[in-house]
Amino acid sequence: MKRSRAEVIMAILSAAVGGAGKTKIMYTVNMNLASFNKYLRELAEAGLVVKVAGSNDKVVYRTTDGGKRLLQLLEKAEEFVSV
Repeated sequence: MKRSRAEVIMAILSAAVGGAGKTKIMYTVNMNLASFNKYLRELAEAGLVVKVAGSNDKVVYRTTDGGKRLLQLLEKAEEFVSV
């Protein structure tokens, strides 16, 4: 079954809450590279995820406070709709 846009966004924001590399997030949300890059770029441009330097100079993506608020709202909306 195809996931909705909101479900994909929730999955990416959730996977990046503690900070994670691009590949780890992509595999966690089970997406192909082209689709994942599109979503990640859109989330970054909206200020919902941010790219930061991790250990050993690796790039890590982390969900921002705004992204966490959106994630909470989407989770509540999903609960409400599934009732």
